[in-house]
Amino acid sequence: MSRIRQFAFKRLFSPAARLYWRLTRPLTAGVRALVRDEEGRILLVRHTYLAGWYLPGGGVDRSETMHQAVRRELQEETGLILHGQARLMGIYANFREFKSDHVALFDIESDAWERGAWAPDREIAEWDFFALDRLPEDVSPGTRRRIGEAVEGAEPDEFW
Repeated sequence: MSRIRQFAFKRLFSPAARLYWRLTRPLTAGVRALVRDEEGRILLVRHTYLAGWYLPGGGVDRSETMHQAVRRELQEETGLILHGQARLMGIYANFREFKSDHVALFDIESDAWERGAWAPDREIAEWDFFALDRLPEDVSPGTRRRIGEAVEGAEPDEFW
């Protein structure tokens, strides 16, 4: 992400969003996908507007189930096409920055998806699969915790 774009996001959008969340505290629902490939590597995405690497996912639209949302987000962000239902691992809360987010995390094994067409866009700069011992240094803390819980047997935490 360019320094100018990151600066603009932090200086312009973030304060306005925090004020909105502080005043209205809307309850939001989101999804994330912990996708593994045949080698057990974990799929991570790098956004254009945030530093670091994250599990793919996003918001649940009105009249959309969480399973539909994870399927849509996975295809939009990576081009991966999900077959069947993903396994719900847990629901996590995020109250930072005066938010009231609830995030459903889905586990998706290597035999549950296939590659589709994808190109970098305004939201996702790149994505890749990473071995557990080769995760990028700038993986988000919440992403690192979820990977630890799912793959390494770490104690689950109800907060993202």
